[in-house]
Amino acid sequence: MELDGWVNEGIRILFLGDVVGEPGREAVYQELPKIRAEEGIDFVIANGENIAGGRGITPRLSIELLRAGIAVVTTGDHVWDQKEILDYFPTEPRLLRPINWPEGTVGAGSVVLETAKGKVGVLNAQGRVFMQPPLEDPFAAAREEVEKMRSEGVKIIFVDFHAEATSEKIAFGHHLDGLVSAVVGTHTHVQTADERILPGGTAVLTDSGMCGPHHSVLGRQVESVMWRFRTGMPTRFPMATWPVELGGMIVEIDPESGQATEVKRLRRIVGKDQPAS
Repeated sequence: MELDGWVNEGIRILFLGDVVGEPGREAVYQELPKIRAEEGIDFVIANGENIAGGRGITPRLSIELLRAGIAVVTTGDHVWDQKEILDYFPTEPRLLRPINWPEGTVGAGSVVLETAKGKVGVLNAQGRVFMQPPLEDPFAAAREEVEKMRSEGVKIIFVDFHAEATSEKIAFGHHLDGLVSAVVGTHTHVQTADERILPGGTAVLTDSGMCGPHHSVLGRQVESVMWRFRTGMPTRFPMATWPVELGGMIVEIDPESGQATEVKRLRRIVGKDQPAS
């Protein structure tokens, strides 16, 4: 099947960057069926750590994402901002927190799911440069888990690396080149334009961007953020609203080798669909 110049012979994975607040999640629910149909998507992953008013995720919103057709929800440094998520984590293996949190932290940092095109492993890790709290070494933790997956016959492995520094994210991609199918960065909400396939066959993108308000500062109302920068005084940062930009990455992977064969960025600006009168 050929779609927009692509031949769908492998498994096609869509990754959606940080879903920010109500506008971001409503846009995802609205647009995801269209993207799946247009791009022939087999498997969807989304970072949900900013879905609850821009900070954290709740059990209800996690369930909403999964019911919308997202197979795995990743997170990052805001994972614990909504306290009710603590008790929910052990009950839902498809909701991940960074794997390099200390031993004993609730939840898991990886999951393997069966699909019609083979097993898909998803791993979530968090960087340490300019990030709080400073966690365990993500390079060592991710490498150990990836090698475990591969020893169990998992060839398709997708990694969300939630980190601030572009250099750390680029280095992390090279660290796992040839061992995983894709490494995509999250956290900054600003999409980079460096998608490529590394020599070992791993697709990388330094940052996927966000699924959040387009006319905003990282999803927040422009005026309040500018006021903070100009005065240095504390203030609230209300969510901005529509239109919404959807940022992410689409990767096609050879199920036999686990190597990426094609990669492209997803970036759409969408308005709110009006209900039929």
